[in-house]
Amino acid sequence: MLKYIGKRILLMVPVILGVSFIIFAIMNLTPGDPALIILGEAATPEAREELREAMGLNDNFFIRYGRYVLHAVQGDFGTSYRTKLPVLDEVFTRFPNTFTLAFWGMTLAVGIGLPVGVISAVKQYSLIDNLSLAIALLMTSIPAFWLGLILVLTFALNLNLLPAIGADTWKNFVLPCITLAIGTMAILIRMTRSTMLEVIRQDYIRTAKAKGASTKRVIFRHALRNAMLPVITIIGINFGFQLGGAMIIETVFSIPGLGSLMITSVRAKDTPTVMASVLLVAILAGLINLLVDIFYVYIDPRIKSQYVKARR
Repeated sequence: MLKYIGKRILLMVPVILGVSFIIFAIMNLTPGDPALIILGEAATPEAREELREAMGLNDNFFIRYGRYVLHAVQGDFGTSYRTKLPVLDEVFTRFPNTFTLAFWGMTLAVGIGLPVGVISAVKQYSLIDNLSLAIALLMTSIPAFWLGLILVLTFALNLNLLPAIGADTWKNFVLPCITLAIGTMAILIRMTRSTMLEVIRQDYIRTAKAKGASTKRVIFRHALRNAMLPVITIIGINFGFQLGGAMIIETVFSIPGLGSLMITSVRAKDTPTVMASVLLVAILAGLINLLVDIFYVYIDPRIKSQYVKARR
């Protein structure tokens, strides 16, 4: 198992390099002059050219990329063009807000979506099943920015129960987490229902029932465990996506997170900040996928047996 984890971590290296190359190319080949951003519109052409030469912006593209990778490996991701602060300081200052939003949003989605999906599958074609599918379809159709605005109007402006913007206390994260969880919750309800229905029809489930196993044991011990593989995949993918910043949610609720930082940095062509933010998200997404694969081994005995055989 440790050998497998080591291989997966090594495979992340070319992926991260590929992501860094693509983002570096986009930021450097699109219109815009970092020297103009740093010095301002009043700077003379001579001053801008002097700064470009000092920053190495006149060098060949591949030389600049190689220099960036070499510095990044040493832990130096550069200085922000906008704020003149170290990029890592800005990124790690914003990241806790994004992680809090993503974690509790995913927790809420899993805590509601998974049980509703199981109940919907067990009581197929019942009123609960039809109602849950209708609600899931409605939640899927609602745009996140529209839902966020409606929640702000209702609970912040009209009822004055929760704050509308900011990230000062836990109350500031209630509405954003609900907004972020709705879409993932709908996906989990439908995915859990479909996989549970597929597993419930398997022969070993009928055998367990014929042997006298209780309904609770059949559902949670046999059916749910084997239906969790695609559900865990959905959870991992969506959690990685939400760590990317949940940009719309952070914009609607004015949360100083990673997503809003990336939007601001892209508009200002702040290449070091964009690079550091994207690389952090890429690394975290790779680690989440690795964690999902490890869960596979402990959930599905068939996958675990393959590692046992390989070790023998």
